[in-house]
Amino acid sequence: MTSRPTIRPELREWILSTTHAGHSVETVLKLMQETGYDPRQSRSIVASVLNMPITALDVHVHAPKQPQGRRTHHPEAPQVAVDGRIIDVPLSVDSPALRILGNLLSPEECDALIEEAKPRLQRAKTVDTSGKQQIDARRTSEGMFFTIGESPLIRQVEQRIATLLSIPIDHGEGLQVLHYLPGQQYEPHYDWFDPQQPGFAAITAKGGQRIASLVMYLNTPAAGGGTAFPEVGLTVTALRGSAVYFSYDTGDTASLHAGLPVQKGEKWIATKWLRERPFQKSL
Repeated sequence: MTSRPTIRPELREWILSTTHAGHSVETVLKLMQETGYDPRQSRSIVASVLNMPITALDVHVHAPKQPQGRRTHHPEAPQVAVDGRIIDVPLSVDSPALRILGNLLSPEECDALIEEAKPRLQRAKTVDTSGKQQIDARRTSEGMFFTIGESPLIRQVEQRIATLLSIPIDHGEGLQVLHYLPGQQYEPHYDWFDPQQPGFAAITAKGGQRIASLVMYLNTPAAGGGTAFPEVGLTVTALRGSAVYFSYDTGDTASLHAGLPVQKGEKWIATKWLRERPFQKSL
């Protein structure tokens, strides 16, 4: 059985700060090797610090080579003023880079998003390995997508997100609204696309890899329905008007998350996925 490597605190801090700044794992490994670390030792250390198996590390290193795309900016202050609103940031997590955002949406905006979405709800789907939408037993909610800038309300929400995270509106996929009834859930999954899957090139051709997610809670369920991050040991409570934002790199196992079952009442959320390059929806 292979023992975990002994890692100096300053090296651990450097690896974490470098990856959180948006540099790839491959870049970190290259820099370590340039300063004298053995390649095998470097891989073992980085995998340990980032809490991921070597196989997940290989996803980073062997991913198709593309120019480094844009990254989101993580809100750092306890409160951030955006679009005339004071958004609270009561909790920050380093890995994955995660922020709970209070007061992101007003009650009126939450209600309006639900009403605009209701007539178009269908069984929610996931993206299969070829890049096509499919029914998935892990996801039992109903949902719909708005197109970018579809209505004044959508434009307002999109601009707020873009300002808050310092990323252009066109780097976001269309806003998705999901509706969960008692017992419905979305089992643990990753939002980034796996480069080992055959549909990776098709999925990322229209905007590159996903780099961050924003889950906005449009109501407060009577019980259950939070968002769990099992690798972090964190469950975010679904509270109307609040949101959870988290960013990730390809192969980031810490970003594993799940929409927990609704126990009583119902849950409405709006999700925004962000890409490293301008996103163009297929016609």
